[in-house]
Amino acid sequence: MKKVTALVSTLVFSLVLLGCEPAPPPEPETAPPPPEVRDPQPAPAQTPEPQDASEYLQTVLEGKPEEFSARYQYRHPKETIEFFGIEPGMTVVEALPGAGWYTQILVPYLGGDGRLIGANYHQDMWPLMGYTDADFTASMRTWRDDWPEEVEAWEAGGGASVDAFDFGSMPAELEGQADVVLFIRALHNLARFDEQGGYLSTALGDAFRVLKPGGIAGVVQHEARPDMPDDWSMGESGYLKKQYVIDRMTEAGFEFVEESDINENPKDQPTEADKVWRLPPSYGTSSEDPDLHRQMEDIGESNRMTLKFRKPM
Repeated sequence: MKKVTALVSTLVFSLVLLGCEPAPPPEPETAPPPPEVRDPQPAPAQTPEPQDASEYLQTVLEGKPEEFSARYQYRHPKETIEFFGIEPGMTVVEALPGAGWYTQILVPYLGGDGRLIGANYHQDMWPLMGYTDADFTASMRTWRDDWPEEVEAWEAGGGASVDAFDFGSMPAELEGQADVVLFIRALHNLARFDEQGGYLSTALGDAFRVLKPGGIAGVVQHEARPDMPDDWSMGESGYLKKQYVIDRMTEAGFEFVEESDINENPKDQPTEADKVWRLPPSYGTSSEDPDLHRQMEDIGESNRMTLKFRKPM
């Protein structure tokens, strides 16, 4: 009996040395937990390193369809964005984003760490425009909620987060949050109706408050020649004088930094009978006149000032 016990002990010890421990007794079978079901989520857009921003912006621009990129020769988005110092990850306020031409560049370019905030005209201003009907005016009342949803539909798959407010109703929590405020072809109507409701003053005040100290306010605006009459150059035609814009911006507290000629078009020489909407892409006066349409097409889009301002530190 002792020999048998010794033999068994030797065999177990040998198995242990060989790494073949006896299997533990089986546990009672239980049903495995159901797999966790999650809704598929788009991968967040990567925010490129600052040194790669210019190359990334070029990639964003090259990815747009031809009917979109046809405007590059007049609007110079790459040069304009870089002139204003916009980089991925920033918070940018875009005044009157409208149909979203610049929006569709900024959302992917700012990336997943960035934020784009649309700023619409004051609600009381829309009925003054002359071309708006009751349905359009009503749609502007829900624009703050509708616009971010529209942008998400345009840019499915990631990009900057999107918010919105109306000038004159800027939420207090936005004060001091933005790196850049853009007024791209947005000042003429504000100036046109300023005497009726202080709309330009209100918008510039909100722009000043939303910016961080040292933040940039960028202006691209249809420019009236200095020799044009002042009453013609107050926004109804679409054009403003450069000195008028500089004066109003500095009155609002901004410092004038510099200007660029990147959006100038010397072919645009309007008379007092002309409005900016005669030109592409609107062709407002030539829809039924092929010869006039060709003339406007030869001129191209409007002559525009490009001005950079800064909120003092």
